[in-house]
Amino acid sequence: MTEIQAGTGVAETAAPGSQQVPAIELDNVVKEYTSHGEVVRAVKGVSLSIAEGEFFSLLGPSGCGKTTSMRMIAGFEDPTQGVVRLHGQDVTSVPPNKRDVNMVFQSYALFPHMSVWENVAFGLKRKNVDAAEIKRRVGEILEVVDLTGREKRRPREMSGGQQQRVALARALVNRPRALLLDEPLGALDLKLRQAMQIELKRIQRDVGITFVYVTHDQGEALTMSDRIAVMNDGLVDQLADPREIYERPATKFVAGFIGTSNLLSGVVQEVTGSTAVLALGPSDRVVISTETPVAVGDSVELTVRPEKITIATEQPAGDRSVVRGTVSEVVYLGTSNNYAVVLADGAEITVFQQNAHDSTITAERGDTVWLSWQPQHSYVLR
Repeated sequence: MTEIQAGTGVAETAAPGSQQVPAIELDNVVKEYTSHGEVVRAVKGVSLSIAEGEFFSLLGPSGCGKTTSMRMIAGFEDPTQGVVRLHGQDVTSVPPNKRDVNMVFQSYALFPHMSVWENVAFGLKRKNVDAAEIKRRVGEILEVVDLTGREKRRPREMSGGQQQRVALARALVNRPRALLLDEPLGALDLKLRQAMQIELKRIQRDVGITFVYVTHDQGEALTMSDRIAVMNDGLVDQLADPREIYERPATKFVAGFIGTSNLLSGVVQEVTGSTAVLALGPSDRVVISTETPVAVGDSVELTVRPEKITIATEQPAGDRSVVRGTVSEVVYLGTSNNYAVVLADGAEITVFQQNAHDSTITAERGDTVWLSWQPQHSYVLR
């Protein structure tokens, strides 16, 4: 595979030891707007560092501040306060065309009258790059995005995924030190979007530059990212790798936003060694790890993922969390059966049971069932 070298730009003259300097830094960045005479804080003091060559995602619902944060990195928005650094240099006041980053949007904005080759070469021609150099660089990047042989096609003659790869090639051929992607897969259908997630990660790995990806789709972020910043109401609720965020959500918001999660609450009745027990009802008990320190009498909120739960028609034995409920709904999804189970206190728990060949549970609506899971799968929320 052809290796693409990052170009030079505003951040090229980083201080000695720059290999340790983050590619992108936001330092207590705030963005305020005035709307109908009122000040609205879209971003409320975000600080984060993105490493060189990292695939980093800003994830959250609409209005959480993720796109505004990216636009401040690109220079399309000026922070109300705080500092933006690229490769150690303060670029807070540097205009977008002087920052060594490129941006790819959901609408690819390809020139319809130009061929693939002409679209990709457009920026280089505007910079008066030598014709031989343009030919070499465009050829290299088309190989990276798997469009070799399609150079003469027009955008209307290509699929949505191919058009997206043209937009990527057009951005990458300029050899930016970071590429910013604002929900670039949003216009694609589900199957193509899933395929392009893998393709994007491959391209990022091949070119070796920093990708910052904005999305509201948790599946995209979990599939592609080295790290994820989960944003909520203008702040970062949690910043960690995908496994940490999924398995150990830091807040109730993260637990509910990433995947499907069951939220339970109770009062600690006893603490013994490395575990504690919460009582939820006369016959229900939840065992938690005391990795998060708790004391008798503490009120605790916890989360447990649906796939961690075992469903049975008889009460299980062992030092596990055990709760009893009534099946209110059963949904067949091919690879799994999804159960909604209502507990005595009215709380509803979702259970995912894989449809394996040795699956024996055949619970139906109205059946009384027992749900159980291991102590380490009850994760206490802050």
